[in-house]
Amino acid sequence: MTILPIDSILPQLKETLLAHSAIVLVAPPGAGKTTRVPLALLDVPLFAKQRILMLEPRRLAARTAARYMAASLNQQVGETVGYRVRMDTRVGPSTRIEVITEGVLTRMIQQDPSLEGVGAVIFDEFHERSLHADLGLALCLQAQALLRDDLRIIVMSATLDAQAVAGLMNNAPILISEGRSFEVATHYLDRKPEGRIEQTVVRAIVHALEQHEHGNMLVFVPGTGEIRRIEARLRELQLDPLVQITPLHGSLPQESQDRAISRGQANERKIVLTTSIAESSLTVDGIGIVIDSGLSRVPRFSPRTGMTRLETVPVSLASADQRRGRAGRLGPGTCYRLWMEADHRQLLPLSKPEIAEADLAPLALELAAWGVTEPAELTWLDSPPRAAFVQARSLLVQLGAMNPDGSITSEGRRMAGLGLHPRLAHMLLKAIPLGYGELACELAALLNERDFLKSDSAAPNADLRLRVEALRRTMKSKDYSSGALFYEGFTVDAAACKRIWMEAGQWKRELRIQDASQPEDVHHCGLLLAFAFPDRIGQRRSQGGFLLSSGRGAQFTHMQPLANSPYIVTVELDDQGTDSRIYLAAPVEWEELEQHFSESIERDTITVWDPTVQAVRSRHYIRMGAILIKDVPNHTPDQDDVHRALVSGIVKEGLALLPWTKASLQLRERLQFMNHYDTDWPDVADPALIMNIHDWLAPHLHGFKSRSDLQRLNMFSILESMLSWEQRRALDESAPTHITVPSGSRISVDYSDPDIPTLSVRLQELFGLEQTPRIGGDRVPIRLQLLSPAQRPVQVTSDLASFWRHTYFEVKKDLKGRYPKHYWPDDPLVAMPTSRVRPKNLQ
Repeated sequence: MTILPIDSILPQLKETLLAHSAIVLVAPPGAGKTTRVPLALLDVPLFAKQRILMLEPRRLAARTAARYMAASLNQQVGETVGYRVRMDTRVGPSTRIEVITEGVLTRMIQQDPSLEGVGAVIFDEFHERSLHADLGLALCLQAQALLRDDLRIIVMSATLDAQAVAGLMNNAPILISEGRSFEVATHYLDRKPEGRIEQTVVRAIVHALEQHEHGNMLVFVPGTGEIRRIEARLRELQLDPLVQITPLHGSLPQESQDRAISRGQANERKIVLTTSIAESSLTVDGIGIVIDSGLSRVPRFSPRTGMTRLETVPVSLASADQRRGRAGRLGPGTCYRLWMEADHRQLLPLSKPEIAEADLAPLALELAAWGVTEPAELTWLDSPPRAAFVQARSLLVQLGAMNPDGSITSEGRRMAGLGLHPRLAHMLLKAIPLGYGELACELAALLNERDFLKSDSAAPNADLRLRVEALRRTMKSKDYSSGALFYEGFTVDAAACKRIWMEAGQWKRELRIQDASQPEDVHHCGLLLAFAFPDRIGQRRSQGGFLLSSGRGAQFTHMQPLANSPYIVTVELDDQGTDSRIYLAAPVEWEELEQHFSESIERDTITVWDPTVQAVRSRHYIRMGAILIKDVPNHTPDQDDVHRALVSGIVKEGLALLPWTKASLQLRERLQFMNHYDTDWPDVADPALIMNIHDWLAPHLHGFKSRSDLQRLNMFSILESMLSWEQRRALDESAPTHITVPSGSRISVDYSDPDIPTLSVRLQELFGLEQTPRIGGDRVPIRLQLLSPAQRPVQVTSDLASFWRHTYFEVKKDLKGRYPKHYWPDDPLVAMPTSRVRPKNLQ
C-alpha cells in the first residue's frame, strides 16, 4: 500500500482517542485522511464490533471513498466498507465502516439518539460547513453528553478554524498532519475579464493546451449551465481527438461521474469541467493543470420573502487554495486563476457557512423532532439566524408540522421521517389519501432535481405539468436511450429523467403507494403543489402578474398560457425587485382550494366606518392569506357591529362629526368652566369625551350609521343628560349664559377660556356698576372686555372698580374725541347707563 502523509500521525490519533472523546484533525488535500483514518480505526479495541460512520458532504465523494477503501482491503463495497446515500445503499451484515452523506446521519440519530452500535462519527471536509454537517455535529455532541460518553467524534478538514471547532467540542485536542504537495505555478490575469465567464474560461483552456503538452486539466466554473456552454464551445473548436472533455457535477449519472474522476487512457488528455464538487473529498486522477473561474454558485435564503435563490459569488481564499492544490498532488502543477492578483487579496478568508444563509425549515423541523424548540438548547459553531429561524417555524406551523409553541405535531414527525424538505414531505402525505400518491412522488422527485427540460427560448413554458408529461412519456418511450429527445419545444435530458423516475419509484415503494397514476391526474399538479407551497398560491391581478398568498407579487416576464390562469401555484421564482420572476408554476382551481384549504380560508364580515363616504359600510370577505377571493356588500349587517363601527369612526375622525349648535357649544364651554373649578362636574374637553364616548354618546346612536344620521342628534340635550338634577339647577346660577348689565341689556358670557369667562360689553352700558360681576358661586370674577360705541375693544379688566378710579378718565378723553355725540359723564358711578348714544333724559 502506498505510504501517504497521514499515515505518520495515525498512531497518535488512535492513542489520543483513548483519552479524549473528540479530536480535530487538520490535514491538507492529498494527505489521505478520507481513506486512511476510518481504516486505521478498525483495529482500535475501543471500537471492537462497533461501526464507524464517516460523513461526506456529497454522494459522489461518499461512493468514491467507500470504493477506494474497499479496494484497498481487496473487497467489494458492502463488505467491511459500505456506503449510504440518497437512493443508493451498499452495506451488509459485516460492514464496519459506513460512508454516509450528512442527511443520512440526521435520519439515523433521529431514529436512535444513542447511536447504538456506533463507536465513532467522523465529519470529513467539515470546512464546507453544510447545514446538515452543522446540525449533525450539534446532535452528536448532545447525544454524547447525555447518552453516550463513549462515543468518539472526529472532525477533519484541510482548511478549517481548528481552534473554534476544538473549543466547541470542550477544547478537544488538535492533530495536524503535514501534507504532500508539489509546487504549483500560479498565474493571474493582467486585467479584469470581459464578457461572459465562459468565453474567458475557453480562452484559458486553449492557452493551457498550447503551453502544456501533458497533464489532465480540472476546470472550476460556477454551475452546470456554464459547463454545458463551455463543453459546446470546445467541441466547436475541434480540439485534438485525444483530448477528452468530461463534465463533472452532482446531477450526472454515477457512471458519468466515475468516468470523469478516473485517469483515462494513457495517450489521452482529459479536460474535466466541474463545479465546486471537486474542491475537496474527490481525487480526480492525473490532474496537473487547474483553471479556476474564481466563482461559485450558492443558495441564498431571504427571510423577507421566504424564498431561496442561487447567487454567483467569488470564492473564498480557502476555496481558491483548495482548487489550486488539486494541481499539485502528483507532481509540479500549474494553476490559472481567472482574476487579477490585486483582486485576490480582497477575497474573504472562508466561505460563509450554509446555516447563515439557507432555508432553515428542514433544520427547524429536525430540531422539533429532536425535542428542541429553540436552537440555543444545542451547541453550534454558528447559531442559526433568528429571522430565518422564525420564518421557518412560521412555515412549519402553516404546514401543520409544528405547534405555535415550537413542539412537533404527529404530522410533523411523519414529515421528518421522510427525509425530504418539509414542503415536499407535506405534499406527499396529503396526496396519498386523495389517490394522487404517485403523482406526488413524481413532483417531489422533479423538484429535488434541476429542470430536465432545456430550452433556448427567452421565455420557456413554465408549466410544471409539462415536466410531468415529459417525464412519463420519456420513461415509457421505446427510444428512451436513443440520442436527444424532444418534447413541446424542449430538449429532454434523458439521464436526468431516469434519475427522477428512479427517485419517484423509491418514494412510492417507501410509502407503499399502490395507486397508479392516470394521464388526467396531471391536472391536479396545482393542488398538490399548493400543499407544498401554501404561501405561493397566486391570484391573477394583471396581465401576467399575480399576488401571492404571502403578500408578495410575482410576474411572468413574457406572456405564456399560465399567465391567464385565475389561480396558480408558483414553485420556482427569484427574489429580485418588487415582483419576483416566475420560472415554474402550475394552475390550480379555486374549487380545489376551497375544498382542501378550508382551514386557511378566512370568511369574514367586516363592518367599518368608511371615511370616504362618511358612513358605516359592511362587506362580506373571503380571503386566503393576502389574496382577496370575494368582496361583496352586506345589506343586513348586525346592528351591534354597525353601532361599534360608528363609534369607532367618531373616535377616529373626531367630535367635529357631531352637529354642534351654538347653544350646545356654549353649554359645553360652561360645563368645562365648572369642571375647571370643581372636578365633580363632568369633563367635556375632547380627550375626556373621546375616552368616555361609550358612556355619554353611544347610547344615543342606535339605528344610526352615517354622518347625515348624526345630524339628528340633539347635542344640547345629550350634554345636559350628563348632569345630575342638582347640577342642572346650579348651572344657570354658577355659569349663566347671559348677564344683565345696568343698561338692561342681556349680554352673552364667553366661556371659551374656562380660566377667565369674558363679557364683551359697551362701556356706556356699565355706568353705575361699581364692582365686577362674579360667577361660579361668586368665586370667579368675569373678565370685562369694554367696547367703544363701535363695538371695538378699548380696555380689558377683571377689576371694574379700579378701572373707574384710575383708567376711565384716560379712556373717556380718547372716546370723547372720537365719539363726541355720545354721553361721557365725569362720574361714571352716578351716571345713567345707556345702550343708546345718550340716555333718554339727556336727549
